Order: sequence, then structure tokens, then C-alpha cells
Amino acid sequence: MLFRQTVGAAAGAALLLLLAPSAVALSAPSDEVTVDPTGTVAADGTVTLSGTYRCTGAAGPVFVSSTVSQGDPWVSHPIGGSSTVCDGAEHRWSNSEKKAPKTLVPGPAHVEATVFDISATGLPLPSVHAVREQDVAIVQG
Repeated sequence: MLFRQTVGAAAGAALLLLLAPSAVALSAPSDEVTVDPTGTVAADGTVTLSGTYRCTGAAGPVFVSSTVSQGDPWVSHPIGGSSTVCDGAEHRWSNSEKKAPKTLVPGPAHVEATVFDISATGLPLPSVHAVREQDVAIVQG
């Protein structure tokens, strides 16, 4: 009987520990990233993508990275990365990178944007705050 009560109490405590972080996470502002529905490509091949982000609780430097694919979904092109702040407020991000002309052209494309921080203690590891994948239109800019 005592064994069953001890196991029951331990299971209840474990359940509370599992649920506690969820309750805290639900009360905090949520991390998010958006992608603007239109990106641009200049005549020289410079591609610009943009959107907004919001994050909290960064352990180190924070960045917004972006990639774009067009045509072949298995081939994506990194488009810059911007250093950001993680203060819970909504901010704009914009990444640009020059690609060989005609690598990306006006038309439909698929963008992935990621907000992440790099741990400042121990082995530097990325911690992802938010990811967004979205179809966009690339226009001549």
C-alpha cells in the first residue's frame, strides 16, 4: 500500500513538472516571424526578402535568416541574415544578398525565415525561436 502511494505521488509530481513549463510558456508573449508576400530581385541579381518578428528570452546574439527556392523545391538559396534584438516587441527584418543574375527571377517562390539565437555559454548552439515557410511573389525591383 505504501509503495502504491509513493508511486502515485511521484507520478503526480512528474505530471505537475511536465505541465508547469507549458503554463508558463502560454502566459508569455509568443515568438513569431512573418514573411512579406512580395520579395524583390534587382537587375544585378540582388534578392531582398523582408517581414516582421517578435521574440523573448534569448540566451545570446539573435538573428533572422532566410532562404528562397524557385522552381526546384530541393534547391534553396540563402538570402543574408540580420542581427536583431529579442525584446518581446515586434520589429521589421530585411535580408539581401547578391546572386548571379538570373539565379532567381520574377515569379512565384518559396521562402523560409527563421529567428534564432546563439547560446553565449558553453558550446555555441542555435536555439530556434520561430520559423515561417511561405509562398511569395518575387518582383523586379
